[in-house]
Amino acid sequence: MTRREELRPTARVPSAGIRADGDAFPGWRIVAVLALGQVVSWGVLYYAFPVALVTITADTGWSETATTGAFTVGLIASALAGIPVGRWLDRFGPRPVMTTGSVLAAAAIASIALSPGLSWFFAAWLVAGVAMSAVLYQPAFAALTRWYGPHRVRALTALTLVAGLASTVFAPLTSLLLEQLSWRDTYLLLAGVLAVVTVPLHLVALDLPWTDTRSTAHLTTDDEAGSPESDRAVRAVLTSRAFWLLSGGLTLTAFGLYATSVTLLIPLLTERGMSASLAATTLGLLGAGQLLGRLGYAPLSARTAPATRAVVIVAASAAAIGLLAAVPGPAWALIAVAVLVGAVRGAGTLLQATVVAEEWGPARYASLAGAFAAPITAAAALAPFGGAAVADVVGSRTGALTALACMVALGAVFVVAAHRVRGPEAPNSAGGGGEQSVA
Repeated sequence: MTRREELRPTARVPSAGIRADGDAFPGWRIVAVLALGQVVSWGVLYYAFPVALVTITADTGWSETATTGAFTVGLIASALAGIPVGRWLDRFGPRPVMTTGSVLAAAAIASIALSPGLSWFFAAWLVAGVAMSAVLYQPAFAALTRWYGPHRVRALTALTLVAGLASTVFAPLTSLLLEQLSWRDTYLLLAGVLAVVTVPLHLVALDLPWTDTRSTAHLTTDDEAGSPESDRAVRAVLTSRAFWLLSGGLTLTAFGLYATSVTLLIPLLTERGMSASLAATTLGLLGAGQLLGRLGYAPLSARTAPATRAVVIVAASAAAIGLLAAVPGPAWALIAVAVLVGAVRGAGTLLQATVVAEEWGPARYASLAGAFAAPITAAAALAPFGGAAVADVVGSRTGALTALACMVALGAVFVVAAHRVRGPEAPNSAGGGGEQSVA
C-alpha cells in the first residue's frame, strides 16, 4: 500500500479504538464531565489573570508588560507542549493525561501565588502552560472525537457552549475574591478549587475504553487506510503541504480575530463615539455572538462539505473584520458587526475542533491535532501584542483592521489551496461533513 493510498478513506468500517455503534449516541455524561472541567480549568488558568493583573502589578511593582509577558509565555508553552501531549493522548487516552495535567495545573497556580520574584513567576506560568495543553480544549476535543464518532459535532458543540461560561463565572468570582483577599491568597484558593474539582473529575469519570491505535497499524481495512493509524502515515500527513496550508489558514484567522477582539475593538468603538461603558457592553455581546456561532455550526456542518465549510468560515471572518474597519456608525451597526465577529470566532473554534478528523480521520486525531493547533494557539497568544504593533505601524486602528482583514483573506486562500493540493485524497463527506465520513 502506498502512502497516498494509506491516507485515502473509501468506506465506513469501524476503526480500532473507535466506537463501532455509530448510530447510538453515547449519552451526555462524558460531555458533562468534560464541560465542567473546561469551565473550571479555563476559569482558573486563563480568565482569572486579566482580572488580577492590575492587583498583581500594584502589589509587586512588576511592570504590566513583564507580568503579561509571563502569561504569554505560558500560552506559547501550551502551544508547543500540545504536540507531544497529542501523541500521549493517542497512546494513553484522556484519563491519565488530563488527570496528570490537572495535578500539574493546580501546582503551577499555587506556585504563581507563592512567586517570590518575577523569574519564579515566569517559570510558574511556563509550567502552567504545559498543564494547559493537557487540560484545556485539545484533549477534550480528542476525547469527544474518539468516543462520540459520528455524533462528535453535537458533543463538541455542547462542550464549547458550556465552556464559554468560564469567563462569565470566573471573572466576577475572581474580582469578588480580590476584594476580600490578596492576589496571592486568591490564586491559592483558585488552585484549591482547580485541584478539588478537576483531579477527581478526570480521574474517576473519564472511564470509557481507549485503545492505542498504534497497535492496529498492521490492519488493512479501507477505514484503516483512511485513518493514519501507523506512525508512517502520521508522518506523511504532518509533512504534507495540505496539512500546513490548512493550519496556516486557520492560524492567520485566529491572529486576526483575537487581535481585533482583544486589542482593537474597544479603542475603536470609543474613537467612533461610544461611551466606555457601551464599548465594554459591546465586547460582552461579542461573547454572545460566539455562542450564536457555535449553535450555528451544526446546521452548517450538516449542509456543507468540510472544504466548503472551512472556506466559508474563514472568508466570513475576513469580511467581519473588514466591516468593522469600514462601518463608521451608528452604534447599533457597530454592535451588530461586533456580534458577527464573535459569531465567526465561535464557529472557528468548532471548525478547528472538527477539521482534522474530517480531513484525515479520527484514529490518530490527537497526534495530528496537537501539531495542527500549535501555531493557532501561539497566534492567539501573540495577537494582543501583534494587534497593537500593526496599529502602530499603519498609524490607525481602522488601518490595522483593514490590514488584518486582508491577512485573514489570505488565510482563506491558504484553505482553498490546501483542498486543491489534497485533490482526490480528500474524504468524500459532502452533504454531511465529518459526520458522514467517520467510522
